[in-house]
Amino acid sequence: MTEEEKKPGFLDSLKSILYGMAGHDMARFALKTRGSMEHLFILITMGDLLGVPILPPYYSLRLLPYVVPQISTWKRRMLREKDLTDALA
Repeated sequence: MTEEEKKPGFLDSLKSILYGMAGHDMARFALKTRGSMEHLFILITMGDLLGVPILPPYYSLRLLPYVVPQISTWKRRMLREKDLTDALA
């Protein structure tokens, strides 16, 4: 048996448990924060697509090629109805 084919030992299991207890929640929070920041950035730069003119269109058009892949999901998220349970998640 080579090193790669060996079954995980006690230390590997302990590392996984500790990551699950401490690191997993922080990693999920970081991803959620990153997503919120990306949506806020798109709102500031492309807000005129929803009728929120914040920046002059010149700057929005310069950033448009970088934002195009995310516009459809951003619009869906911004225009979705929200209720009290959304704040809890």
